[in-house]
Amino acid sequence: MKQFETVLVTGATGYIGGRLVGRLLSAGYQVRAVVRDPLRLQGRPWTDHVEVVEGDVLKGDTLPAAMAGVDAAYYLIHSMREGADFRYRDLLAAHNFGVAVREAGLKRIIYLGGLGEPTDSLSQHLRFRQQVGAVLRDSGVQVTEFRAAIIVGSGGISFEMIRHLTELMPVLLCPRLIYTRIQPIGLRNVLQYLVAALDIPKSDGEFVEIGGADVMTYAEMFVGYAAARGLRRRIIPIPILSPSLFAHLAHFLTPVPLSIARPLIEGLRNEVIVRDDAAQRLFPGIQPMPYRVALDRALMRLDAHQVESAWTDALVSSQGHATPVVLTSHEGMNLERRVRDIAAPPALAYRVFTGLGGDRGWLFFNWVWRLRGILDRMIGGVGFRRGRRNRNEVRVGDAIDFWRVEAVVQNRLLLLRAEMKVPGRAWLQFEVESTDGGGSQLVQTAFFAPKGLFGLVYWYALYPIRRLLFSGLIRRLAQRADALHSSSPPEETRGVKVSGKEV
Repeated sequence: MKQFETVLVTGATGYIGGRLVGRLLSAGYQVRAVVRDPLRLQGRPWTDHVEVVEGDVLKGDTLPAAMAGVDAAYYLIHSMREGADFRYRDLLAAHNFGVAVREAGLKRIIYLGGLGEPTDSLSQHLRFRQQVGAVLRDSGVQVTEFRAAIIVGSGGISFEMIRHLTELMPVLLCPRLIYTRIQPIGLRNVLQYLVAALDIPKSDGEFVEIGGADVMTYAEMFVGYAAARGLRRRIIPIPILSPSLFAHLAHFLTPVPLSIARPLIEGLRNEVIVRDDAAQRLFPGIQPMPYRVALDRALMRLDAHQVESAWTDALVSSQGHATPVVLTSHEGMNLERRVRDIAAPPALAYRVFTGLGGDRGWLFFNWVWRLRGILDRMIGGVGFRRGRRNRNEVRVGDAIDFWRVEAVVQNRLLLLRAEMKVPGRAWLQFEVESTDGGGSQLVQTAFFAPKGLFGLVYWYALYPIRRLLFSGLIRRLAQRADALHSSSPPEETRGVKVSGKEV
């Protein structure tokens, strides 16, 4: 018999919360997710299996309904950005949440905070993480506060910063603080601790410092990543290079903006290692994994394009309704997304974009696509000669010119992986969803994971050409779908046959 049956998760749109929900469901718990906008959870694999409640921790009066009938709650909300306004909002949110939990009679709050000795001269970022825990405890409810250093996992902010800097910089110039000791922890272990805490009453009211099997320096983390990727990298400490200047370097070379990179890098001066044995005493069944194992797991998921959530999830989805063009970074990849509203139903739009390539061509500037194929062939690539297996159907594994079909969802989605020679890895995705007005929304997204500095230069240098090509492509796709809609009888809007594996 579980100590708790129904648990509340805040931050379900974020990096940790987005992973935790699935683990709780697998462990047999009933899960309620409280979010400001339920639409932000669309597309999550677990959405249909949880109760989603609308609520905002900055507005205390929206929380009582979310708390009703819940036994325990996870608090996984945290603003990464620097600035007094963000800190004030986080403390207010924690206060509102603690009060709501107390008034609803919940038994537990489980919070994930930051590792670091409170008596040390903590960075503002780490000190603030611990202040949020203190505000939660001030509510009078029992709080289990886990404290972790860098979390190593695909899509994680620290992992992505290390990954980009190591990939792009053959010689990494760093402040001397890079030799500060740290105890990184694998994402899998973090999730194990968070789930296990529900059934460990002795963890009530405890501070639990959690870390991986290895105590190392930040420099060794960079070296370890390079070794895992088969890269030769050299680290040169520069005494006059301040953390602030290094944060600017990270801002230009990684997806992490300066407002987030600066507080993270300021934390380099704090030694963050586990100093007590609470985790071992309370959770003897959890075996902390070595850094290299956690790193290999993260790289494996990235290579398999199986990143469940990323640090950018909450940031991106908080922008509200989709804009016509979004150029950003997500899950360690550059994204370029375009959106068009169309009158045609999803089945017709799907029929059009799954018919691209081969003798039909690419609808807009087809000669540019063919020229790209010729150039690829000249340098030993697959070129444009392969065409497509069938004009009217697609299945996973099909070759379409210099693309490979990687995923198909009938009447909804087509994901193509580039097989032409590029300095990185690239995908092109088409997706269509019905809208309330009877039409559809067509979304076209280009993904690119650059390899090295040249890959990054390639992505941005070709943006003018890509902008022209992809803007024209989605416009023609929309026009073709609407033209079919206006001329086709209803029975012709049911889509095309899709054979083989669907995902």
